Amino acid sequence: MRKTQFILKKLGHTVLHLLFWCGVLFFYSYLFAIGSSDFNDVLAFSLFLMPITIATTYVSIYKLIPEYFMTKQYFRFILYSIYTLIISSYLVMVSIFFSLIHLSGFEYSEMNPGTKNIFFVLSSVYLVVFIVSAFKLLKLNLKQSKRTSELETKILEAQLKLKEQELNYLKMQIHPHFLFNTLNTMYGFALKKADDTPEMILKLSNLLDYLLYQVDKPLVPLTDEINHIKDYISLEQMRFNDTLDVNFVNEDCSENIEVAPMLFLPFVENSFKHGKIVDGKLSIDISFKCKNNSIHFSIKNSHSKSSSTKSGIGLENIKKRLELLYKNLYDLDIIENVNLFEVQLKLSLTNV
Repeated sequence: MRKTQFILKKLGHTVLHLLFWCGVLFFYSYLFAIGSSDFNDVLAFSLFLMPITIATTYVSIYKLIPEYFMTKQYFRFILYSIYTLIISSYLVMVSIFFSLIHLSGFEYSEMNPGTKNIFFVLSSVYLVVFIVSAFKLLKLNLKQSKRTSELETKILEAQLKLKEQELNYLKMQIHPHFLFNTLNTMYGFALKKADDTPEMILKLSNLLDYLLYQVDKPLVPLTDEINHIKDYISLEQMRFNDTLDVNFVNEDCSENIEVAPMLFLPFVENSFKHGKIVDGKLSIDISFKCKNNSIHFSIKNSHSKSSSTKSGIGLENIKKRLELLYKNLYDLDIIENVNLFEVQLKLSLTNV
């Protein structure tokens, strides 16, 4: 099947070339017939000129342009073009002598008017060569542009896949210590047959559903993220008992606002992991303020300077996600004092 298609393609290509050169022969016959009464002499001269035109044209479109001009070997292109010009001009001179000797019997006055002027004949030949070469150059440029476009598309697709893979990896970087701690707490509650055990299981189930399934969505309502943060805090409150003091503020954040899933939850998880109990309390202040399609998120936790939270892997992963998802649309400040660790994130959703 492919061989048949190849043969048909080549056959069609050959037919098109034959039709074109028949058109050029007709053009020569009409052009050189001006002022002449002997059509046979005009046709003979045109036929003699055809191989010169064909050879010069094919050298240009199959050798000079693709091998030297398109590859930016301009010196060789100019040099070999000059060689081609000299040889073709010599052959055109031969065609004029053919007209003088064979067709006019050495009688200059009997020569076809169109064949007397060498510049007119050369212009006719190089007009054909120029038109065909320009068409070939345009075709090669279009082909090159298409290849470049396809290559750019492949590069963009590869970059997109890498970006998606990196995002998927970063999404899964929430520390598993929370899950283990919660399961241990639930185990203790179950042993005591505590009334809070079913509620704890339900909250953990909802949170795991969010972490495992909703995280694949490109965007989720901000209210969903906030509700799961609240579930997370509730689970941690059951574990910390009276040693946890959480203050949560949510101002004007509606369901119409959408963000990438798990964008804020890792900050909260990081506060519980690295926060320190000071004076018998782990203090955490969380605030969401939404205004004019922007979000101002802040979280503070009691802290010991020696814990080196700022260099933690979790925060680095969060920074990478923000850079991938909200490049030039966020402002992240991390402040570390002796007894306080604070994160301020301003996020603009205008261009998202």
